[in-house]
Amino acid sequence: MLLAPGFVALSAHIFILYSTMISPVGINFSFYSSLSLISASIALLTLLSSVRHPIEIMGIIVLPIAAATIIIDTLQSTSNVIITGSSNGLLFHIISSIIAYSILGLAAVHAVVLSIQNRFLHRHQPGGFIRFLPPLKTMESLLFEIIIIGFVGLSISLASGFIFLENIFAQHLVHKTTLSMFAWIVFAILLFGHWFIGWRGRTAVRWTLGGFFSLMLAYFGSKFVLEVLLK
Repeated sequence: MLLAPGFVALSAHIFILYSTMISPVGINFSFYSSLSLISASIALLTLLSSVRHPIEIMGIIVLPIAAATIIIDTLQSTSNVIITGSSNGLLFHIISSIIAYSILGLAAVHAVVLSIQNRFLHRHQPGGFIRFLPPLKTMESLLFEIIIIGFVGLSISLASGFIFLENIFAQHLVHKTTLSMFAWIVFAILLFGHWFIGWRGRTAVRWTLGGFFSLMLAYFGSKFVLEVLLK
């Protein structure tokens, strides 16, 4: 009952997103459409995760952001169409990238909630929405489960870029490639630190947010400059 309204809202989001992205010419992966698509993917992952784990409270953060992105997307008119008939390798790279960004985006949201939970518990104030969250140890375990899946997805995305793109270090791709590789290194170090040194808590949160910030700069930073600022 708690998740049903979220799934209804997400269905409406996907319907609107489909109408703005899909056309006979191709698929519009513009800045605002991509932002809306990734926010919808994060919302979907949050809702699906909530079926298994009691983390539906995270919808308070995720769903309003998703709603804002779909509104902005419908009001803007940027365009970056992947023409129908493009290579399957290119489409695989794009789709794997979006999946990886969405999973690691969920990890970033989870890290923010974990940081708030940790702060309130250290202050001995377990009230408010904190009482609806799983225990801190469970939240940390879930965070690293999400990061592992996202890290695998990011590895596939980078590998597909090297395989299917003619020149992944071309002038219009070099910033995206460099920042994505930096994000991959950040998450690799975080996982190594967690498994072999015991990193957790604030350290895990900082590295997670740092890696995700680099990833968002890689994708949305260049798109924002090319499609919005230089339009």
